[in-house]
Amino acid sequence: MFIKKYGDIIVGLFFMILSAGMMVMAKMLPKSTVMDIGPDFMPMCIGVLTFILAAALVFLNVKNRKDRIVQAEAEGKDNLDYKRVLTSFIIILVYVFILQPIGFIISTIVYLPIQMFILAPSDRRGKKDIVHLTVLSVIFTFVVFFLFRYGFKIVLPAGIFTINL
Repeated sequence: MFIKKYGDIIVGLFFMILSAGMMVMAKMLPKSTVMDIGPDFMPMCIGVLTFILAAALVFLNVKNRKDRIVQAEAEGKDNLDYKRVLTSFIIILVYVFILQPIGFIISTIVYLPIQMFILAPSDRRGKKDIVHLTVLSVIFTFVVFFLFRYGFKIVLPAGIFTINL
């Protein structure tokens, strides 16, 4: 009940503090001597955007607090699914540990459909949905791979395969 009433406010405040810390730490990065945009540019952009979105979340929830309290009391007890949360956490840990040795492409193609399947509603877990999730994860993985490789010039972990695309 407490989470339904005040959860978004707490999360918003947490991300406001986190993004403020991120902006402070980004300003501590050394300035670039080669370009006008230094290594602090992206962390600052992400920090500012996160702070604005978190502040909007807090503001809107404080503004509509009475409605949320009435809605939370009408719904009654929380129906939390700890099994999915714990499974997701374990899958994320496994993904992080296999990313370097196996490589980005293979580990992400395996991880994403499993994670999406875990988080999918019970009525969206059929064979057709599994195929859809797998196709989506393959497309997403290669888009991210090529974006990082050729757009950002960042090489992701190759793992057991060396890909010269």
